[in-house]
Order: sequence, then C-alpha cells, then structure tokens
Amino acid sequence: MLDILGDLKDLVAGLVDIESVSGHERVLADHIESGLEHYEHLDVTRLGNTIVARTNFSAPTRILIAGHLDTVPVADNVPSVVETRQGREVVMGRGAVDMKGGIAVQLNLAASITHAPRDMTWIFYDCEEIEASRNGLGRLAEVRPELLSGNMAILMEPTDGAIEAGCQGTIRMEVHTRGVAAHSARSWTGHNAIHDMSRALEILNSGIPQEVDIDGLTYREGLNAVEISGGIAGNVIPDRCVLHVNYRFAPHRTQAQAVDFLRDQFAGYPIEVTDSAPGALPGLNDPILTSFVESVGSVHPKYGWTDVSRFAELGIPAVNYGPGDPNLAHTDEEYVFVDQVMGCRDTLQRWLTS
Repeated sequence: MLDILGDLKDLVAGLVDIESVSGHERVLADHIESGLEHYEHLDVTRLGNTIVARTNFSAPTRILIAGHLDTVPVADNVPSVVETRQGREVVMGRGAVDMKGGIAVQLNLAASITHAPRDMTWIFYDCEEIEASRNGLGRLAEVRPELLSGNMAILMEPTDGAIEAGCQGTIRMEVHTRGVAAHSARSWTGHNAIHDMSRALEILNSGIPQEVDIDGLTYREGLNAVEISGGIAGNVIPDRCVLHVNYRFAPHRTQAQAVDFLRDQFAGYPIEVTDSAPGALPGLNDPILTSFVESVGSVHPKYGWTDVSRFAELGIPAVNYGPGDPNLAHTDEEYVFVDQVMGCRDTLQRWLTS
C-alpha cells in the first residue's frame, strides 16, 4: 500500500518499485485507485488503467493535472535506490524522472487539498510512451470527454522544476528502396537496395536543424534516422531496404505541412508515415496559465512531444511542469532530486489553493 500522505521520498521510491512498463500498468493503477478512493473530497473513476479523481468544490475554474503511469522498459534499475548526489538526496530507478516523481506530487496533493478556490481533476493514465493509438488520455477523450472538461491543464512531465511551454510535433516514417536479389559473387546481375539508400542518409547527415522562434521561445527541430534494415543473408544482394526516420517539428507546422516538408526532402523515394502527433503552440497569453507561469517564474520551450498537444486539440491551454531533469529520462541511471519533488509539490499547492 502506498502512503500517499507520507514522506515524498518514500512515495517516489515506492512508485518506482512497482514496475509499470507500457502496457503493464494494472498493478500500479490498482494501488493508485485504492489509495485515492476513500478520500471523501474526491470522486474517483477508472477506465482501464487510467484513474481520474475529481474534486467538487463548486469553484469557478477547474484545473486538470495529468501524469502518465507507464515507463520505458526496465534496464536492471528496479527496485529503487536512495543515495546522495551533489550533496542532495536522490531516488534512482526506472521512471524516477519520467515520471514517477511527478506522479508522487499528484498523489500527495490530490489527497491533501481538501478545500480550494479552484476545482481539480487529477488524471493518472497509461500507455504514453508508446504509439499514440494506445494512449490512455486519448482514450479518455474519446470515451469520457466530460472528465476532461477544464480551464487549464498541467502535465507533470519532467522539466527540472521550470515550465516548458507547448511541444514539438512528431512523425515516424519509413523510406523504402527496392532492388534485385542476386548472388553476391555475381552482384552485377542484381541491384543493391541498401546502396540506393545512401542519398537518403546523406540528406539526413547534411541537414541543419531548423530553429523556430515562437512567442519568444526557440524550438529546435530534429530529423534523424532511428533504424535501418535490409538484406537476408551474407551472400545475397539485398532487394529491399527500409530506413526509419523520426521528425520532431516545431509547432508552427501542422501535421500536413510537416509531411509535405518530408516529401520534399526525400523526393524520389517512396515514403510511408507510420505514426504522427501534432505539436502545440505555447499559448502563454491565457490569463489562468499566465498566473501559473508567474508563480513558477521560469519558462522554456518543450523539446519533444507530450500530451500538452492533446489538451491543445481539446481547446484547453496547457503547460509541462514537473520534477526531474528531462535529459535523464529513459537513461539507465535515471534519478530525481528529492528536494525538487518537494519544491514542485509546494509550488503547485500554493498556486492551486491561492
């Protein structure tokens, strides 16, 4: 049983100790549901492995605070380890940064804020780290959209305790080449599909990432090969090759514009888009969001895709804010500073109750 009103360090460690790789969040969801459902000020709903806990204070505004339960695969870094780094206590283990430090903040505040001038919806959802079609927040928007009604959203992604506004869009695509198979001793009778991929690789290798300024924030794009495959044996000229490319685009582009950009870049190659999600503009001119920004004081652009994009599609202004250095997310030595978890908790509590 998780002690959600106890020591935050122990809560983060306890969350890390419950493995929740994408698609296997049920045990953690069970703990969260049982930990929240006996609080009288919370109305708890479960949809699959997504838990929603809502207050009903009859306040004029409602703030959504969301975090995902899943992690990338474990790399011999569960159970958690508590140690000291740079003179500060840390919790180390898979998901400590992305994003069980943020989940700990959500749980603690959901249980402890029993009266406030704002209503709150606390969302704990599954399958964020994998393909968008399985995302628990997306499923919630389709099946129970009324649970996502609100004036502003905070996504507890790791941001090192600052606000990261908006997010990049993402596209995964395949570049294909076709050749003619032949015995490698008589290669001139065939045509090598891997060799034909050299121009596509040079396009990627020689490209300069674009930097786009939006509302005073600079979003840096990225276009990279992430996987390549081809060939069937060491003595066969390959008749096909597939290059997997990931494009992280600034939110000034729509998905359609991003796909058009890729088709121009790889003109002459057959390409297939396999997964995509739109970016989100910063939206820092919203009054409620502005008051939260002022309470935190530090704002940066978000590098990477987050469900801030999903909230933007619903017309809800949103930002990323949570404990943990995002550069440590998904690394084998993932760790979060305990004092930063406490600082994010205290900042959110002051703002939500003011």
